[in-house]
Amino acid sequence: MASFALTLKEQLKTERQAAIADFQADGKPEKLLAKLRQNVDAALIQAWQAFALPSSAALVAVGGYGRGELFPGSDVDVLILLDSAPDASLQGKLEELVQLFWDIGLEIGHSIRTIDECLIESAADITVQTALLEARLVTGSRKLFQFLRDRYNAAINPQAFFEAKTLEMRQRHAKYEDTPYSLEPNCKESPGGLRDLQVILWVAKAAGLGDSWRRLAERGLITSTEARQLMQKERAFKDIRIRLHIHAGRREDRLVFDVQTPIAESFGFKTTETRRASEYLMQHYYWAAKAVTQLNTILLQNIEAQLFPQNGSPQPINERFNEINGLVDIARDDTFETTPSAMLEVFLLIAQHSELKGMTARTLRALWHARFKIDSQFRRDPANRALFLRILQAPQGITHALRGMNQTSILGRYLPNFRRIIGQMQHDLFHVYTVDQHILMVVRNVRRFTMPEHAHEYPFCSQLMANFAQPWLLYIAALFHDIAKGRGGDHSQLGMVDARRFCKEHGLSKDDMDLVTFLVEHHLSMSQVAQKQDLSDPDVIRNFANLVKNERHLTALYLLTVADIRGTSPKVWNAWKGKLLEDLYRMTLRVLGGEDPSTDHELKNRQEAALKTLRLYGLPDDAHQRLWQQLDVAYFLRHDATDIAWQTRCLYHKTDSERAVVKCRLAPIGEGVQVAVYIKDQPDLFARICSYFDKKNFSILDAKIHTTKNGYALDTFLVTEPAFANNYRDIINLIEHELTQLLESQAPLPPPSKGRLSRLSRTFPITPTVDLRPDERGQYYLLSVSANDRNGLLYSIANLLAKYKVNLHTAKIMTLGERVEDVFLVDGPVLNNARSQIQLETELLEALRV
Repeated sequence: MASFALTLKEQLKTERQAAIADFQADGKPEKLLAKLRQNVDAALIQAWQAFALPSSAALVAVGGYGRGELFPGSDVDVLILLDSAPDASLQGKLEELVQLFWDIGLEIGHSIRTIDECLIESAADITVQTALLEARLVTGSRKLFQFLRDRYNAAINPQAFFEAKTLEMRQRHAKYEDTPYSLEPNCKESPGGLRDLQVILWVAKAAGLGDSWRRLAERGLITSTEARQLMQKERAFKDIRIRLHIHAGRREDRLVFDVQTPIAESFGFKTTETRRASEYLMQHYYWAAKAVTQLNTILLQNIEAQLFPQNGSPQPINERFNEINGLVDIARDDTFETTPSAMLEVFLLIAQHSELKGMTARTLRALWHARFKIDSQFRRDPANRALFLRILQAPQGITHALRGMNQTSILGRYLPNFRRIIGQMQHDLFHVYTVDQHILMVVRNVRRFTMPEHAHEYPFCSQLMANFAQPWLLYIAALFHDIAKGRGGDHSQLGMVDARRFCKEHGLSKDDMDLVTFLVEHHLSMSQVAQKQDLSDPDVIRNFANLVKNERHLTALYLLTVADIRGTSPKVWNAWKGKLLEDLYRMTLRVLGGEDPSTDHELKNRQEAALKTLRLYGLPDDAHQRLWQQLDVAYFLRHDATDIAWQTRCLYHKTDSERAVVKCRLAPIGEGVQVAVYIKDQPDLFARICSYFDKKNFSILDAKIHTTKNGYALDTFLVTEPAFANNYRDIINLIEHELTQLLESQAPLPPPSKGRLSRLSRTFPITPTVDLRPDERGQYYLLSVSANDRNGLLYSIANLLAKYKVNLHTAKIMTLGERVEDVFLVDGPVLNNARSQIQLETELLEALRV
């Protein structure tokens, strides 16, 4: 038997390689899937016959293998069907048979059951029921197999099967974030992928409505054009999945970044000056997935109508639309053909009437086919422009309407520049959505600021929005803020031009147009100032106030900035960034209100606020004096009043301490731990502290470095780590104990470790940059670095600064997904020597590389 198994294994391997070679030559996915299935059929039949099993038994293919398709890396799912429970002899022979299946190199998924057992398992498990739906006889008793088919068909409940499969589909979609636009989609399981197409055919077959796109078209469930589109999309997804399996040498259904370029090149896509080959592939993928999602909705509604007929009578909404069972239905089949403006009106109706949950399949189909009516003449029509604005100005349902318009291609037809960015990738390592989906996510985020049920998420934003007169202007700005991505050049400037044209064409007032264009042009400005500049510098606040000019612009920009950052990736936003933005907003608002941003005024305000807090702790009125006498103006301007009060309370009786003092608390922003270090100053202190955080895998969000007049370092850090939320008290005690020991040990600094880059960073590496230049006053230097993020990066930088005896005053640590953009305020004699400065920059660049 061993030699028989080896012969079969070699036969299968040779035939598989030949089939794949043919596919790589002719590119016909159906041919390859059929050939692989036929090869496995032949091997299984030979194995079955070699064991001389009872003539009453049958070998049945189930699942995808039963469907007659076998992908290069797929499992081979089989059912060994028996007419009665096997005795010990037969059981042993069947176990040897299954072992042989494995020995010949097949990834076997098997079950051994009688018909009764099949039906019991099928009734209990929708996965088993689905697998049996596609059962196919490979060899053995045809009579027994037909008996299984007859009993299975008699037992299946098409209505229950439909409900189970659609529920399963919704759960699967939720797992993949309900979007086909993930940057690393699963071509089988993601919304709009192969599984969605299979669900349609499964429920249609269970209902006796047909088992192919052609049959569904013959039954009138889809048009012949739609059937042709579905066949094309199915073929495209099968082609991609085959290439993924071949490239990986195993089952791999995810179009992860690592494989997108080689898969794209296998299709013949080429990298150009403006776009990667992978971007062309993925945009084709997203367009196909979008079409499948749309047609999937239409088909499932039609099948549902067949299985669950409802007698609801049409209730007129107006002369063009009716309401049927909570769905909008066109009054006539040619409604959109005769009245093209109805393609916008239908979305306005859904936004205006909360009882309308969507559109009938008839309406969706008519809309899908009529979308080409939206041309330049349609877009110039004042009535259509007014309708589009009314959708944005609707009191509810705006996000739902815009997403529906995008899904049905109405939005891209109405805004041609939006159509250009549908499915466009973003390789900036922090956006996790395509450009169009990011834009719609930002609109959603802005919209949520207006909704009372979401006020708990961002109370300050909700408060500001409640007093903002025209929130729909922010929706327009959100629609245009990234609309020029991928064109080359500054997308903010190009998008501003598009936004200005839109505003003029839609009749906005000059003030409203100025607001929208300002927001699009400067949608990145507030985050850049908050996260990269020194907010304790009055000139920074004054310059930003001059940029925004008035409170309306400031508030609108703040709201859009928060919504934009939150719309990039769940990993990018954190409470520290939120605090920086809110601090910048409040300080700028005071300047716009006529308050003096000078150093003296701000210093007095912070000290008074800190003293008020200290009184609450029952400290003597003069408790602060001993410490504060050692602190300069820069300290008070760089720390909040709450931070000043906390540090004062911790240190007022330890100002001359010979031992290191390390104090921690849960950060007031509600995220992370704040660490204060007070110790006699030493050149490598920052590096030593960073080495500890690096060893613990803590992320440093912010660092403020200060040297007192009596030669002590008073440094504060904001650090975070996912486990903090669960046991921050233990973490605080641990940091205070271990960091104190480390600082007092004076052990040599450990060598920096070059942590591994993430898979995403390896695929899309950033060219590291180092920029070292004097600040505007010539007092300090600004050191800006940008690189792929990795463990140990900040410590590597700190170690070099210590080596060159560079003094650090502040550090702004900004992590954007997989990219870091850190800014340090530094000084030191080495920076006044051109040769030494170049040497430092060279070594920094080397440290940033992996």
